[in-house]
Amino acid sequence: MKDSLITGLSFGMTSGVITTMGLMIGLQSGTNSRSVVLGGILTIAIADAFSDSLGIHISEEAENVHTEAQIWTATISTFLSKFLFALTFLIPVLLFNLQTAVIIGVIWGMSVLTFISYIMAKTQKQPILRVIGEHLLIASAVIAITHYVGIWIASITGC
Repeated sequence: MKDSLITGLSFGMTSGVITTMGLMIGLQSGTNSRSVVLGGILTIAIADAFSDSLGIHISEEAENVHTEAQIWTATISTFLSKFLFALTFLIPVLLFNLQTAVIIGVIWGMSVLTFISYIMAKTQKQPILRVIGEHLLIASAVIAITHYVGIWIASITGC
């Protein structure tokens, strides 16, 4: 049961951070609209949390080694962690101007990823800096790609 909880929490938190950061940056770069970014975050929090939790549910069932309680623990913990962590990105958007909010969101997201990576590396007795560096590099790629995709979309749509 503990492993199912850890699976759901770590997957949900990581996915919540990466997808929400990418969405925020892409939408801000493409529209520079606070309402669009707020709507995007809420959409990610709801739709992607359901999607990811169903994905974990089906994946856990497909392994055919977990009890029904373990499967539902992973499913529910994925949904709740994804939903709640995605929602945390609303706070800076509501409190600050959009550019500042996105910077705060990136700092928050990278901090959460660093914490998750640290705990995981420590638990698995892996080189801490390598694990953190690998995960932050992937997150940085998401940030860069979504930023430039947002700019590209704005240039072709005239936003």
